[in-house]
Amino acid sequence: MVQIFVVTLPFFALVLCGYVAAQRHLLPASAIPGLNAFVLFFALPCMLFRFGLSTPLLQLLNPALLSVYLVSALVIVFFTIAVTLSARIGLKDAAFGALVAAFPNSGFMGVPLLVAVLGQTAAGPVICTIFTDMLVTSSLCLGLSQAAGAGAAGARAAAGRALRGALSNPLPWSILLGAAVGAAPFTLAGPVQAVIRMLGDAASPVALFTIGAVLWRSGDPAHRSTDVPDASVPMPATTPLADVLPVAAIKLLLHPLLVFALCLAGIRAGLPISSGQLTALTLTAALPSASNVSMLAERYGADNGRIARIILASTVLAFFSFSALAALFEVRPGG
Repeated sequence: MVQIFVVTLPFFALVLCGYVAAQRHLLPASAIPGLNAFVLFFALPCMLFRFGLSTPLLQLLNPALLSVYLVSALVIVFFTIAVTLSARIGLKDAAFGALVAAFPNSGFMGVPLLVAVLGQTAAGPVICTIFTDMLVTSSLCLGLSQAAGAGAAGARAAAGRALRGALSNPLPWSILLGAAVGAAPFTLAGPVQAVIRMLGDAASPVALFTIGAVLWRSGDPAHRSTDVPDASVPMPATTPLADVLPVAAIKLLLHPLLVFALCLAGIRAGLPISSGQLTALTLTAALPSASNVSMLAERYGADNGRIARIILASTVLAFFSFSALAALFEVRPGG
């Protein structure tokens, strides 16, 4: 257990550093979008490009892992909506709650953390979850969030916009580009490789720092963005813990348990899933909620305060739950 904490502590400490820096105004709120853009469009694509370059395509898009993870995501989405939908929480807010319950922070946090804990072979399973969540889970939840009062056509339009947004995201394309270059009969020039390596090396620390800053910004009504269509929707001053902790528990406990159970069922049914892939996929599901969901909730006029608090709670609690789960799997970092 101590070995796990030694590996996970620096990752979560960097998130805390970003939160404190933004809270104390050492990092201006106006600088957070720039940091986020640097990670999303430069550093993280280069890191994922390098993983795509060195990982076979069938490991990056493993059909068995994609199937298992997709089924688990769909179950979590509809289960979360079913248990949270109420007179106080409408379909829009329930759908965004489902998105934070099913969408782990696999891009900004998952790839570097899982590789540090499990080794290079963990990159393939984590990347499978990135494709699933960006293309399917987010599109489904955004479509459902617009279904109330908009009808089927409005929901389809919202899902279409979400899918187009996912397809314009540079992360999946950087992975596929890396795989294509890796299969090509040539190598990149030395200076190009150096630039990619330098930007990729910056991805992990800057991404984790940015997560913390984004979490602070999302939870502070004074710094709510005004450049989104529904920014005029008021943010509640407080969110009851009863609206926060159950969804965080679904994310950190039920989601990995379901992925683990489905992997075991798949193995017994003859799917080619190794023990290492089972561990990597389960630990990916045990990651905290993706921090960018709070910005999506803000953009679509949902209760961003509730979503931000769920993400914050899952991030704080994941330090303990993720480390405990890794210890249960008897993970030996560096071993």
